[in-house]
Amino acid sequence: MAATDPTPAPPPAPPGEGPAVQLELVRAELRKAKARPRAAATAGRLPVARVVVDKGLSHLDRFFDYSVPARLDQAAQPGVRVRVRFGGRVVKGQGRREGGTLIDGYVVERLAESDFPGPLAPLAQVLSPEPVLSPELLRLCRSVADRYAGPLADVLQLAIPPKHNKPEAEPAADPLPAPEPPAPGGWARYPQGPEFLAALASGGSPRAVWTALPGDGWPQELARAVAAALASGRSALALVPDGRAAARLDAALLELLGSGHHVALTAELGPRERYRRWLAVSRGSVRAVVGTRAAMFAPLAQLGLVAVWDDGDSGYSDRHVPFPHARDVLLLRAAEAGAAALIGGFAVSVESAQLLRTGWAGALAPEREQLRRSAPLVRTVGDQELASDGAAHAARLPTLAWRTAREALEQGPVLVQVPRRGYVPRLACARCRERARCGHCAGPLEARGADSVLHCGWCGRPEGAWRCPECGSTRLRAQVVGARRTAEELGRAFPSVPVRTSGRDGVLASVPGAPALVVSTPGAEPVAEGGYAAALLLDAWALLNRPDLRAGEEALRRWLGAAALVRPQQDGGRVVVVAEPTLRPVQALVRWDPAGFADTELAERAELGFPPVSRMASLTGSPAAVADLLSLIRLPQGADVLGPVEVEAGTPGAGPAAGPQERTERVLLRVAPGRGAALAAAVKAAYAARLARKQTDPVRIRIDPLDIG
Repeated sequence: MAATDPTPAPPPAPPGEGPAVQLELVRAELRKAKARPRAAATAGRLPVARVVVDKGLSHLDRFFDYSVPARLDQAAQPGVRVRVRFGGRVVKGQGRREGGTLIDGYVVERLAESDFPGPLAPLAQVLSPEPVLSPELLRLCRSVADRYAGPLADVLQLAIPPKHNKPEAEPAADPLPAPEPPAPGGWARYPQGPEFLAALASGGSPRAVWTALPGDGWPQELARAVAAALASGRSALALVPDGRAAARLDAALLELLGSGHHVALTAELGPRERYRRWLAVSRGSVRAVVGTRAAMFAPLAQLGLVAVWDDGDSGYSDRHVPFPHARDVLLLRAAEAGAAALIGGFAVSVESAQLLRTGWAGALAPEREQLRRSAPLVRTVGDQELASDGAAHAARLPTLAWRTAREALEQGPVLVQVPRRGYVPRLACARCRERARCGHCAGPLEARGADSVLHCGWCGRPEGAWRCPECGSTRLRAQVVGARRTAEELGRAFPSVPVRTSGRDGVLASVPGAPALVVSTPGAEPVAEGGYAAALLLDAWALLNRPDLRAGEEALRRWLGAAALVRPQQDGGRVVVVAEPTLRPVQALVRWDPAGFADTELAERAELGFPPVSRMASLTGSPAAVADLLSLIRLPQGADVLGPVEVEAGTPGAGPAAGPQERTERVLLRVAPGRGAALAAAVKAAYAARLARKQTDPVRIRIDPLDIG
């Protein structure tokens, strides 16, 4: 018998699918496999990068894990900037993410493994090998975010400037040796001054509220405190309110120490130069920083001193989310680093008084005898004297002020402080006194010159044919007279004397010691060579009548800042303030007693339950948005809900929802001392929950707002 093959014959191929067609299908599958992306090789050691992404959303305020490709192993070190794909989905087994968006972030740490159960997307790119986010800076930013109920990413945007390639390519300079401890200099005028300086130089961490003597010597004294901290082998950070003050402190440090020990960080530098100096600090090439508000996060290591000059200035409150206050950020840094703290100024803020009352800081103040030798003579002109004074109406000056200016101009320049900038920034109907408002947005109308058309102070539109909606009159009267109008009137009253102005339209840093009238808005007063012979503080009611809890404190701070530039009484220096003499801020100016005023203000706030004794959160937005957020907040026990109240559009704190035709409300949440952290956490959690529900109607959140009415 013939042998048979047990293997069954293959079935016949379907029509159109012969061997050649099948072979082509196999080849096509091979081509697809070759084209398909393979999973990139990951780093062998510590293959996971924990990243904080630059996406300031409260419900995403956490770290995210990414795998580290082998090609990025050396560059992806903690602290560097990276780019990652956020959102979309990870393709299993291929180590890549489909969809999503490329965003920037920072590597926080490298890990051996992730606690995330799914596949990890790889880092897309290392943007720079420069480690800009140190562990110390990360801890500070986390503390600030928690303190102010904001996302960490928003704080990192404030703390780390944008990258520029050229400064990063420059080599780091070696730091200079520590300087010798400075001599006491002007600190010898304070009983505790030399002791404070010696403690800094020996490595101690004294904390003081410094009530500075009148005069222009504060930059030199603050520079000596910075130098003392450097002499101990530590670093120092000193903040001032504006660029003019930063330039004066910068010059004082250069004169005391020479170049190379410090840098100045201000907005005037420009992005590239500012980043170059920031890198010098981050790399340890310099150990001292002077600057304005933005320098509060300067990445100094071994911090020995934080200092703030004129901490009551509203410019220290950042205008970006989460609105941190520079003074409080520096106090956080002092507490975390065990550094010394110096809060100084001619005035004493209520927050500084609280530091003294709790014992956190000690007083660093002159004796009364020394103060009398340094301060000018202060005189007042009250309402009763104004009512009976018919002289000098051409210059809007009471007789005492006019006579003081005339006599002082024989000796030198005279400073005239006017609370409002511009020409006539506030107008009202001459018949019924109704405030003149814009017909488009209801903003206040202002005159920008003697013959100019009226303009709206909010929307800027011209108002060519204003008519009072209440009585129909077309006649207007000035409610507030600005600095330019005052300069014009003074020029007519003193025709032979030059008149200079300093304000938002142009700030003067200094003026000569020759006779002149210097008209300035508060905070823009230039320094006069040899000091001013006199100062006139006009329209004090405009500062005192502000609907703000801090009106009296702010008025006194502004007056002291101007009066401190006047020569001492023994050299003929005089100050005239046009204000009711019985008012507490006016009395504090006459006696030159800022500490006593702040202590009394603090006692009143404690009785009323206002900051800084209590902690507050402000929620501002549309009525529906504020109510929705409020319903989600799990308030700490004992919290008070104040409001809601309507907020006028265009006013400070009006928030993003404010507009000409849109109603805006504000709610204040108040808790007792010690529960501020719980309040911030509760507000932040509720805001994150609202974002997760895709609620887009904005609400502005501010912790411990400056303007609570």
